[in-house]
Amino acid sequence: MIHRNHWKQVIETAWKSRSVIWLAGVRRVGKTCLTQSLDDIEYFDCELPRVRRAMEDPQDFLDSLRSKRIVLDEIHRLDNPSQLLKIAADHYPSIHVLATGSSTLGASGKFRDTLAGRKVNLWLTPMTLTDLNDFGDTNLKHRFLRGGLPPFFQSDALPERDFQEWMDAYWAKDIQELFRLERRHAFLKFTELLMVRSGGMFQAKSFAQPCEVSQPTIANYLKVLEETFVVHVVRPFHKRRSQEIISAPKVYAFDTGFVCYYRDWTTLRNQDLGDLWEHFVLNEMYAATQCREIGYWRDKQKHEIDFIWAPRGQAPLAIECKWSAEEFDAGNLRIFRKQHPKGDNVVVAHDVDRPFQRTYDKLTVHFEGVRELTRRLTPQNNKRHD
Repeated sequence: MIHRNHWKQVIETAWKSRSVIWLAGVRRVGKTCLTQSLDDIEYFDCELPRVRRAMEDPQDFLDSLRSKRIVLDEIHRLDNPSQLLKIAADHYPSIHVLATGSSTLGASGKFRDTLAGRKVNLWLTPMTLTDLNDFGDTNLKHRFLRGGLPPFFQSDALPERDFQEWMDAYWAKDIQELFRLERRHAFLKFTELLMVRSGGMFQAKSFAQPCEVSQPTIANYLKVLEETFVVHVVRPFHKRRSQEIISAPKVYAFDTGFVCYYRDWTTLRNQDLGDLWEHFVLNEMYAATQCREIGYWRDKQKHEIDFIWAPRGQAPLAIECKWSAEEFDAGNLRIFRKQHPKGDNVVVAHDVDRPFQRTYDKLTVHFEGVRELTRRLTPQNNKRHD
């Protein structure tokens, strides 16, 4: 078993502040292996009928535990999963509970209580640079093409059939059990189109006709995909200035492997690397911040900044993603800083081994690798409460 040491430490730190952790992430991202690698854990697979029967009376179940640290894997399979977690948080604070699922806890009506104030939310993303070190393979092109789901990444051959099987299981086990959507073909067609167009501007009307559904249905599909972490909706940063885009989001697929699969890329050309690097950097940012408050900036003249990180009360950090630092042009940053003069400017490039900075007509730009960028973004406590 490969130990993902960063994520294990994140879990241990989170348990110091709350007794209940909600660990979310897409299927096959490694939640089960990660939780089973923790020390002194009693593991329960809620997909098993005998396990679900044992939990029908939460108090009896919690009284019977042999360990003070338990994992409740795929807890959404219970009839009332939030009841057990609420009782554990309120009446058994000495028991550390780690519950896993493939969506945000309040994504469907099955979770009747979101446990606000009682838990820590953690989001296990596809493999990060730190994970690549743990797996002993830091080849980014390999990571781009196969993606960041561990079994896909470790496959000797390109796991093309596995991508489609994953999507079939996602529909059957996540969408049907949590949301009970109809029109399988329309939903999966929409998902496929988002993967192909990943990183582009989103307009519902451009998807409605090819998917043969209404724009409100497209909006609902997008919400479901976002709540199950299959796409990321990156919304525009703005101060409501007349020239700024204020409403149109960009939508990114959750994983580079699926982008390559749906674009029919079996090998990578040099011109593909910058786009996939941008996806990879976004994944690193989500893993570091554990939230989705990352934006982008664009004006009506189509000047654009890849990502903006602007927590409440802080000046916006402007982030440009470049496969090679030599590709950077300061033009868009100059225009952005005329409207938003405060804040740092960062170019994150794969070929920057040591951080450095350059000045472009009084505009200071920091060139960094992914590790330096994530250090900027990582909260001191590395966790997020409700």
